[in-house]
Amino acid sequence: MHLISAIVATAFLLFLGTAYFLTEIRRISASLWPAAIRCAPFLLAALPRISMDSQTSHALQNLDAFFAEHPRLAIGFSGGCDSSFLVDAAVRAGVNVSVYLAQSAFQPAFECEDARELCNRFNLVLHIIPVDVLSDPQIADNPPNRCYLCKKVIFSQIIAHARSDGFDTVCDGTNASDEIESRPGWRALQELGVLSPLRISGLTKMQIRKISAMRGLPTAYKPAYACLATRFATGTHLTEPDLRRIESAETSLRNLGFTDFRIRCFHGAARLQFIEPELQRAVSLRNDIRSLLTEYFDTILIDTQTR
Repeated sequence: MHLISAIVATAFLLFLGTAYFLTEIRRISASLWPAAIRCAPFLLAALPRISMDSQTSHALQNLDAFFAEHPRLAIGFSGGCDSSFLVDAAVRAGVNVSVYLAQSAFQPAFECEDARELCNRFNLVLHIIPVDVLSDPQIADNPPNRCYLCKKVIFSQIIAHARSDGFDTVCDGTNASDEIESRPGWRALQELGVLSPLRISGLTKMQIRKISAMRGLPTAYKPAYACLATRFATGTHLTEPDLRRIESAETSLRNLGFTDFRIRCFHGAARLQFIEPELQRAVSLRNDIRSLLTEYFDTILIDTQTR
């Protein structure tokens, strides 16, 4: 009888111990899960280190060869994914780098702030060059070739400053997957002799994002950002107040947590364009969006066709 009681008591204690153990496992898992979710992108980004494909490795070798041939470089910097990767790669290769940002009415304030933070990360001085693009009537009239005209003015200024600092070779962040046929600014870069090491080396946007994540660059998944002039239809005269109005409206949306969108001026109304993952959220928050943006526009339209 005592033996049976002992067996029953032991079984009961084992049951309680197992139940407690499983409860603790669930509790610990639940507490670690949010952290695991936050860390997942970084863990996944580390996977390519194990087996970087030969094409990417070859492109990186090409980039290193470019740096070996050009030990002193001036880089036109925007703080975006491509130019940040280029600066980081040049610094890693031991290149003597000088970084220039042309500040104009076409840029939002956050781009300049991001660029400053990144240069602090790279231990580089950011040379900011004010450029009054709207003083050029051709650019202000926003013609079909505005990008060409603007890029020529901006990089002419960067080249002049770089040469006065002793840098003869000027580069930009154009990559191998950029569709240069649809980029009039590319022609201006070619005419000015600006080099594009990422494109020369054969590095695509996807490869640049992947390697940036591997190297811990905060710009690895930063959305591409087109200048504020693109928010207006071709032929619309561009003014400082209108550009700042778009910037303020987009800042309001960004403060709501949206990251990849455009607000376009559409016959006086605000036409909001989102990527697929953010469109449904925008529709659900349409009343909040309307409340925020009526300060800048009388009519707010959400485009159901995604960017």
